[in-house]
Amino acid sequence: MLRSRSAARFSSKTPSESSSSTSPERAADDDNDFFAQVNDSQSSIGVATFREHIGSNEADIFIPPIGHLPPEILISIFAKLSSPADMLNCILVCQKWAANCVGILWHRPSCNRFENLRSVATSVGKPDGYFPYSDLIKRLNLSALTEKVSDGTVLPFAQCNRIERLTLTNCSKLTDKGVSDLVEGNRHLQALDVSEVRSLTDHTLLTIAKNCPRLQGLNITGCSKVSDESLVVISQSCKHLKRLKLNGVTQVTDKSILSFAENCPSILEMDLHACRLVKNQSVTALLSTLPNLREFRLSHCVDIDNSAFLKLSRQSMFESLRILDLTACERIGDDAVECMIDSAPRLRNLVLAKCKFITDRAVLAICKLGKNLHYVHLGHCSNITDSGVSQLVKSCNRIRYIDLACCNLLTDTSVQQLATLPKLKRIGLVKCQAITDSSILALARSRAAPHPLGTSSLERVHLSYCVNLTMNGIHELLNHCPRLTHLSLTGVQAFLREELTAFCREAPSEFTQQQRELFCVFSGEGVSRLREFLNRNAVPYPEGPEATMYDDDEELDEDENQVTGLMSATAIHDDDDDMGDGFMEVGPPHG
Repeated sequence: MLRSRSAARFSSKTPSESSSSTSPERAADDDNDFFAQVNDSQSSIGVATFREHIGSNEADIFIPPIGHLPPEILISIFAKLSSPADMLNCILVCQKWAANCVGILWHRPSCNRFENLRSVATSVGKPDGYFPYSDLIKRLNLSALTEKVSDGTVLPFAQCNRIERLTLTNCSKLTDKGVSDLVEGNRHLQALDVSEVRSLTDHTLLTIAKNCPRLQGLNITGCSKVSDESLVVISQSCKHLKRLKLNGVTQVTDKSILSFAENCPSILEMDLHACRLVKNQSVTALLSTLPNLREFRLSHCVDIDNSAFLKLSRQSMFESLRILDLTACERIGDDAVECMIDSAPRLRNLVLAKCKFITDRAVLAICKLGKNLHYVHLGHCSNITDSGVSQLVKSCNRIRYIDLACCNLLTDTSVQQLATLPKLKRIGLVKCQAITDSSILALARSRAAPHPLGTSSLERVHLSYCVNLTMNGIHELLNHCPRLTHLSLTGVQAFLREELTAFCREAPSEFTQQQRELFCVFSGEGVSRLREFLNRNAVPYPEGPEATMYDDDEELDEDENQVTGLMSATAIHDDDDDMGDGFMEVGPPHG
């Protein structure tokens, strides 16, 4: 029996002291995007050492070749197993295999079901366990269980003082006591995500500051009870911070942000979404003192204006900056955009949605980014004209995602130019009411990027409230865009027909009856079914009157939530309705 043999010994080396192995990459119960790069050196599985006790009278015992392999190689082999069942079978082979398998199996225990969590908690709590399970757990993710997780649920894990990554996203029943118990005494913690655990207060943050000097990533999105008091202490105690997400922490002011700028020079990613008390001086200080800053999100920081950027030294260069989000910073104008483009020439994702004062002058500055620019959001920038868009296309021909929602001055000329972009995947033209079928035919018949299945690389197209569109144009788009998985036509009268809306997805439950009558969004299988129906019943449809339009203030924007996947901005997030201005968020890729 396995239990009858002496227990294996485990290395007491910390992750920083041992580099002999790395974490296995496993699909099951993987960490979210916030933790994808939170520890640049990677967390490691401690290499279990094993000493065979073979006396002189056992010298003739045959040991197969694999028995001579060092633990490092065995762990490397076992780490390639993707099935926990296979791993368990290896553990049962012999004590040496068990000693080198168990660390991989328990490195990131699967807690995607409550039964799994209860089993893991029971094993951790056993005082006479064959292995020190509490020391083996390095990553704990309870986000799949949300409301089932409470202070009592996590109590058995309080003894797990070697956890490096802890994810408690949306575990809304947790309180300061539960989270503090998990953090207390754990000096190995490198990343903590407690986003949307809204009951947390400064007490938890002060406990983190006291116990977690190695902390590199902190996500407290939605923890609105947290204030500057604890955040200043965090900045002074956790000086290795690289990723900080304060999205919706409404009590944050310049006091704590300036402290982070002073004490945490390694910060790579900073999210201050909806921190409305943050002023210009914080922005200037962060940009001036964080030379390696890669992602900077200031959306809905309404008091920020041009001076936040104009006060920077003319010699300032932000070569590492790749993502800048200034959504709804309405006081930002052309001067600020020009300044930032000159200082950050390698920007890849630029979001200026609802910066209503910017004009073609800002667009011409953006053109300097050239091939570096992949994502640009100019929704609600209603002063932009065809001239600016045409120049943007000529200068930045690697654009993949572009949103021009509510840019009412744009005509077919702009879209015809955009259709020539060879890598264009997603385009937002919601409420660009001057465009006609000529624009849609240009998108459909573009020869810019031939694809084995057709002639377009387009995946998502937002055309809600483009009231001049007809059935013929959309039919062409469907037939020439084989990759198309999302098509929004809310408010386009030609498609508000029962035989067509049958292929739409359901309108959100919070919509009014009037909104439901106008809702028309095809996604996934719905796009394919619409294409098949139109090809099968290719008959002309009479065009009806224009749809009823809403004022901007009455409409619902697409989802602006940025909780999942901190600071990963490579795709347009448009999984929600198109009843609003077609806002397409910087967020993680979706299908």
